Amino acid sequence: MSNRIVFRAGEALVAGGPPGTAAEPEVVIGELDGPVGTALATLTGDQVQGHTRVFALLNTDIMVRPVTLCVSKVTVDNPRYTNILMGTVQFAIANGVLDAVRAGYIPKEKANDLGIICSVWLAPTIVDVENLDHKVLFDIHRKGMLEAIRKAMSAEPSIDWLLENQDKITHKYYQMGLDGKV
Repeated sequence: MSNRIVFRAGEALVAGGPPGTAAEPEVVIGELDGPVGTALATLTGDQVQGHTRVFALLNTDIMVRPVTLCVSKVTVDNPRYTNILMGTVQFAIANGVLDAVRAGYIPKEKANDLGIICSVWLAPTIVDVENLDHKVLFDIHRKGMLEAIRKAMSAEPSIDWLLENQDKITHKYYQMGLDGKV
């Protein structure tokens, strides 16, 4: 069995804070000399207006390892949104990556060999939140990133769990549609 991490995928939803602060990162993780590395390099060089891709940074000039590319799920067209996304949320993602290494979800010895692509959810309504608590926003997105990585690296949920629970779960927005709320 190979020690290579070719391609892992995971997601998490962390809510519970004020409106607009929920985190729902989706991650792919893999070796830089494999498909994830190719995708990471391609996305970095193929910037799209409104969906700028940036590395996860602790601060300007301090990139985390494994190299992590943040890709917004929302079209970015508001300066306040940009500053929140590329500030508080980017910082939270960077910290979540380092938390995952510290927790052992990502092997420390692989930190220079792996890449992570994170599709970042930040509610567009965040720009309308007065007195936004950046500490709460940071904590939620940090926890979301850690959890998405944990689930990716442990292949959760398992196929057995999914098959057992498939008929017990109804998608939130599907149910809202059934209830006439969408």
